[in-house]
This record gives sequence, C-alpha cells and structure tokens, in this order.
Amino acid sequence: MIKAVFLDYTGTIIEEGGPDGMEMLRRCYENSDIESMEAMLAYWWKLIKTFEAVSYKENYITEDEIVDKALEECAAKIHLKEDFKDLHRLCQRFWAYAPAFSDTKEFFERCSVPIYVISNNGLSYVEEGMRDKNLHPAGIICGDMVRAYKPHKEIFLKALEVSGLHPEEVIHIGDSLTSDVEGALGAGITPVLLDRKGGKTCHGITVIHSLPEALPIIENRE
Repeated sequence: MIKAVFLDYTGTIIEEGGPDGMEMLRRCYENSDIESMEAMLAYWWKLIKTFEAVSYKENYITEDEIVDKALEECAAKIHLKEDFKDLHRLCQRFWAYAPAFSDTKEFFERCSVPIYVISNNGLSYVEEGMRDKNLHPAGIICGDMVRAYKPHKEIFLKALEVSGLHPEEVIHIGDSLTSDVEGALGAGITPVLLDRKGGKTCHGITVIHSLPEALPIIENRE
C-alpha cells in the first residue's frame, strides 16, 4: 500500500536548465576554452556530481560551496574568465526559480497521497521554489539535513523518518538512474524512473514519461 510519494526536484519538478541556469552556462562557454555549449553543459554537471559524490558526513560541503569549487575548477582547467559572484547568483536563482515542468502542477493536484520532495539542493532554495510555483508538498528533505547527497541512502532514510513511513509504503520518482533509482533501491524503496525524453532503460524498474503516468501506479497500490 502506497502511503506517500517521494519526488526528486531538479529534472523532475523543475527543468534542469531554466533561463538563469542556461545564462550561467552560456557565459561559461563564451568566456572559456571549451569547444561547445553542449560540452560545457556536460562538463558542468560532471563537476557538480563529482563534488557531490565525495561530499559526505565530515567531508560534507553545501551546494553553494560546490558551485564555488566547480567555478574554480573551470578557471583552472578550461580557463574561464568571468565574474564568479554573478555566476553563483545565477545558480542560486536557478535552484529557486527554474520553471516547473508543465505536468508538475497537475501531478501535485491529482496525487491522492502526500508528496515529499527530496533534493540535493539547499533547503532554503527548494522552499523558495515551492513558494514560487505555489506547490505544497507534505515535506522537503535536502542533503544539508543529513550531510549527504543522493544516491547516499541517508537522505532517503531521513525522508522515511519525516514521513513516519516504512520503505514498502512509499515510491520514489526521479529522472536519474544513479541519484534516484540506485539511491532509492539502496534504502529499500521502490523507484520509478521518469524519462521525459525517451531512451532510458533500467531492467526491472518502472519507467514513466510524465508525472501523471505515475498516478495509476499510486492508486493501484493504495
């Protein structure tokens, strides 16, 4: 019986780019030695995920600190010359104000069980993002609450603690095979992979292409 949904934030609720995020990456591309905008996008996300992977417990650093480190790495490796404070500000605006996907509001309105948002982003940014989009989750669980990022199981275990539920009573929906699918499985939670563009496969894992596609899954297991 499904009593709650855990829901990823970036790439699931909000778009991965958004005007602020894309402006930041465009400026990084235009003012560095990297060969293309596509390469800049891939390089940036690889940097963020690399820093998140080693940021754990006593070595934990916030997403704001990770952005500073990533920009320093861009300066050293691809010779980025930019106003780092302004680029950081664009990142912060992206975390809070990136547009929600068109089906997000419908999912929140139609979902028959409480929704808990799980994000690697800082709590204050996700809270502002929810206010900005007039979305009302039952709770928000972020990496800075447990000093660990997805796919570490601590963030999922914290969500179970906050919701007061057991792993078999929830599903987790997200767009990342690593952060969301592997992370949820590590905590004993059933994952649902959101693949909006098509092309992702994961043996034995339910794949959906829009958030409303998850509604029958939730209702059939209530």
